[in-house]
Amino acid sequence: MKLAHEYLLKKNLAKPNLADFKHQLYDIWFQLYARKGGDRPDSCGFEHVFVGETRRGKQILGLHNWVQFYLQEKRNQIDYKGYVTRKNKMRPDKDDQVLSIQFSWKGSVKPIGSTFIGVSPEFEFALYTIIFLLSEERVTRETVKIEEYELQIVVSRHGHHIGTAYPVLLNTSSED
Repeated sequence: MKLAHEYLLKKNLAKPNLADFKHQLYDIWFQLYARKGGDRPDSCGFEHVFVGETRRGKQILGLHNWVQFYLQEKRNQIDYKGYVTRKNKMRPDKDDQVLSIQFSWKGSVKPIGSTFIGVSPEFEFALYTIIFLLSEERVTRETVKIEEYELQIVVSRHGHHIGTAYPVLLNTSSED
């Protein structure tokens, strides 16, 4: 987050005072708002991306963080249904950093969700914050290359707040 703050300062997108920057992050990630079809503030970007939420107990929203997925699976709260592999792969391996997965949670099935694997929540928080602040589009799809992965980082706004954020694996240059 220190590197993200320095980068955003150079772009004039962050407050120089650390307390002000933390307040800016709070507004972006933790300020409650009403999701589609809702009439009261009951959701926030952090909950959606890093914790997961449900709509009327029938649809899984968010839950794009591997740490939360791991913790929920460890408690037998998530039923992992499968994955989408990258080209030339029969199954994920220790080198995979992004997965598209299917799972059930709280009685509902998420047909497909994608997540980084093995990265720190701080990395994701910083990456999504930077992309959010660099664009004023309702949905930003930023294509990046990280090692052999070509990814699209999707960040959706809900007014002045993050609505959702997640990686999408586009391609890989690995021939393994």
